[in-house]
Amino acid sequence: MMEALRAGVVGIGKMGLYHVGVLAEMRDLKLTHISDVNEERCQEISQRFGLTPVTDYKDMFGKVDVVVVAVPTVLHYPVTKDFLNAGIHVLLEKPCANNLDHAREMFDIAEKKNLILHIGHVERFNGAVQELHKLVQDPVFVECKRTGPFNQRIKDDGVVLDIMIHDIDIVLNLMQSKVISTNVMGTSVFSGRDDLVNVQMVFENGCMANIIASRASQNKIRTLSVTQKESYVLLDYTDQEIYVHRQSSSEHQLSKDTLRYKQESLIERIFVHKDNPLKLELQHFLDCVQNGTPRNVAVDKELYSLEIALGIVDTFNRQRTGT
Repeated sequence: MMEALRAGVVGIGKMGLYHVGVLAEMRDLKLTHISDVNEERCQEISQRFGLTPVTDYKDMFGKVDVVVVAVPTVLHYPVTKDFLNAGIHVLLEKPCANNLDHAREMFDIAEKKNLILHIGHVERFNGAVQELHKLVQDPVFVECKRTGPFNQRIKDDGVVLDIMIHDIDIVLNLMQSKVISTNVMGTSVFSGRDDLVNVQMVFENGCMANIIASRASQNKIRTLSVTQKESYVLLDYTDQEIYVHRQSSSEHQLSKDTLRYKQESLIERIFVHKDNPLKLELQHFLDCVQNGTPRNVAVDKELYSLEIALGIVDTFNRQRTGT
């Protein structure tokens, strides 16, 4: 019988705590250690789950086989590099890094040491996203909206690396085509970073995409829509729902006092198997580690998504500073 993997989590913020909760319930795995610079929080969470707290994450070396790294983005590179060099498989929360060369170096280390470096894009494991790939054949236009109120806990990332990167990742993997041009518009509202950004993309295959991300909105929206010649597909991330509109028709009805617009279409609600996306992601990561299961997104595509996201941030910063 295969011995259970030993796991640790570094960074017990909101996302790190989610990982702790899911890992603590997984079979064939033993969550043993957690680490956070906030010693009081680390002690409290460790007592709640029966874990060993460590202030210095390097104290986990030799004591865990896999680790989840959920620290601020600026620390992704040094922390992940240390674990990989120590021979430990890593699930690193998105974004992979704030520097493309650092990301490439981490993947190179993982390859040379025959380790798994998985980037935590949890939306890939949303049941609705899984179904979306079966429905999209010849996209003409894609539109993504990801909005919500400002959160003070996000200190080192703007809206692009915090939430828009989810949609960039999904759209690029949906298109299977290179971006040939981008147009970036954005503004700072509550911070000195990108708080509201609208990106327009054109792909080699002729498809266009419009991606809006905002942390300056009082309304939380998480949607993606795809226009195709014969259908319109609408995905709601929050509810894990997909609706397909077909055979649409519209007309204007003019009476003596009013002008009304009428639209009719066949609407198909797609069955979506709903499960906890984070649990599915962790299972996939562990499957890659234990069974050699192929990663769901190739390394070159991981790097391409990051390259596009960092390019958008760079364009925003240059526009804001006038350089």
